[in-house]
Amino acid sequence: MTVHAANAVIDVRQRRRFELEVTGAKAFIDYHRSGNVVTLTYAYVPPDLRGRGVGAALVAGALELVRQRAEKVIPQCAYVAAYIARHPHDQALLEDRADVR
Repeated sequence: MTVHAANAVIDVRQRRRFELEVTGAKAFIDYHRSGNVVTLTYAYVPPDLRGRGVGAALVAGALELVRQRAEKVIPQCAYVAAYIARHPHDQALLEDRADVR
């Protein structure tokens, strides 16, 4: 299964989450915003979608939306932090005080 994150991830501001719908199920990343900094707090992928690249597509799409808005991120979610650590081009999105391992 191939998920095209840039076209599928949406920012549902009233719920403070980025969402990706795949086969009727929703994966999401909760966040809160302060100025131009988005703190990514929790990522969730439904069990039946796990292991299929949905989580990576979700993070990639969320980071692309952040990039388009010239915002920065603080990855409090371990999955998001690990994704950014593996993708050097996304590290430019990190807020100065963000620590990625």
